[in-house]
Amino acid sequence: MSDLKHLRLRAGVYAGIRAFFAERHVLEVETPMLSAAGNTDPNIQSFSTRFTGHVDAGSPWRWLRTSPEFPLKRLLAAGVGDCYELGRVFRDGEAGGRHNPEFTMLEWYRVGWNDATLAREVLELLEVLLLGAGRTIDIVETTYRGLFRDALGVDALTDPVERLREALGDIGIDPEGLERDDWLDLLMTHRIQPHFPRDRVTVVSDFPASQCALARIRHDDPPVAERFEVYVGPYEVANGYHELNDAAEQRARFERDNAKRRERGTPEVPIDERLLAVLGTMPDCAGVALGVERLLMVLAGTDAIADVLAFPFSEA
Repeated sequence: MSDLKHLRLRAGVYAGIRAFFAERHVLEVETPMLSAAGNTDPNIQSFSTRFTGHVDAGSPWRWLRTSPEFPLKRLLAAGVGDCYELGRVFRDGEAGGRHNPEFTMLEWYRVGWNDATLAREVLELLEVLLLGAGRTIDIVETTYRGLFRDALGVDALTDPVERLREALGDIGIDPEGLERDDWLDLLMTHRIQPHFPRDRVTVVSDFPASQCALARIRHDDPPVAERFEVYVGPYEVANGYHELNDAAEQRARFERDNAKRRERGTPEVPIDERLLAVLGTMPDCAGVALGVERLLMVLAGTDAIADVLAFPFSEA
């Protein structure tokens, strides 16, 4: 069982989040945890379950959400406006010292904003929560390209895979089946991220276009995804986008995800047709997801996710 002080810390963070958004007139909503569609991202595995009730209820196979993103976007398309959800999400295969298959995500959307504007609001929320816990912070903002250049002397947008492999140094990795973005991820997690100072908040923007996920692509030279990530110390706590609202492009990305799943021999995931049906009417907006346990770990000064959970997966 988690220490009582950590249970109180979580309750205080929840109260701080709700007060922050209430003051800014952002609506709290609640969306389904079970869906007939799932997350196609080949790097994220979902839990699924079978509904045994009446067939009129729809597809019997349901997927536990890995984030509330798709239903929140359907609400945005319906005209709800600025909104957020604070709730549980689920990811299969992610259990260990820093991961739990069930965890809490804060996700919110701002209509008429872009990724840069939303990144500033993430920093404002973090400042409130960190200062409230007696933490002082130093903020560094950089681009993905600038981060890799300064830390490793490589160009993350144009250097060949061979150069990226060299930059990994003596870290032993089986290269079989790895693609360019895999090498970039390995450099981030093994060579860059662990060296972020614990008292620093790092904002990284303008990701490679190949890592766009559900973000818009800005056609610079070379093109970049209008996406940002926020790190507190060595922990990635938030991932945000200037959201794509082109249904045809989003369908193509979902289909590419499932094609990669087939190549890897992992099950395909049903595409969210309800989202695609309304995505073209979703207003211009930016959205971000923040991992609450990661933030709690920073506030509690621990590297063990179990310390900030009432009961970890192994004891649930």
